[in-house]
Amino acid sequence: QVQLVESGGGLVQAGGSLRLSCAASGRTFSSYAMGWFRQAPGKEREFVGAISWSGGHTYYADSVKGRFTISRDNAKNTVYLQMNSLKPEDTAVYYCAAGRGIYYSDPGSYDYWGQGTQVTVSS
Repeated sequence: QVQLVESGGGLVQAGGSLRLSCAASGRTFSSYAMGWFRQAPGKEREFVGAISWSGGHTYYADSVKGRFTISRDNAKNTVYLQMNSLKPEDTAVYYCAAGRGIYYSDPGSYDYWGQGTQVTVSS
């Protein structure tokens, strides 16, 4: 079992930055790939990015590439999402997820989900 708790969301102006954290419980955190997804009101959950279990590989949605960076610290059981140059369209609830599937952008590849943290970007 892995429990995930996101933090770091909030209100920021367009062009600003936020760093989300996702703290995981459990001794097997380092064996899981970690993903970030987001869901805006009235929209489906969408892939934001993912990082392999070792941290050696990262993957991003085209909409955030070059602006968002995922990293992880396996010693701290934590994964991060650094978000720069934020846009109003980045407004959503952001979720982290842990999984061992191979299709990083597919929510079905993840077994555990956090409760989400709200990010609101004002124009």
